[in-house]
Amino acid sequence: MLGVEVAINLLRPGATWEVCNNQFAKWDDPRPCPSWEEVMDTMQKIKDFEDSINTIWLPEQLKVLNRQRQTIEDAFNADT
Repeated sequence: MLGVEVAINLLRPGATWEVCNNQFAKWDDPRPCPSWEEVMDTMQKIKDFEDSINTIWLPEQLKVLNRQRQTIEDAFNADT
């Protein structure tokens, strides 16, 4: 969900929302709700940008990141 939160905040800063099963269950903002395709496209742009940066991680940091990524993927897959 972290990537979704960041993407929606970039698309509609300060909006109040809830997502359930990859759909907006709540949208409390006067601006139009972004489409799920817009959210996914924004997440891809974020990933592409992050991948373009030559970050050097320590082995311990990579272990933590991989555990966090797996937790997020497991939670995402449980919702679908």
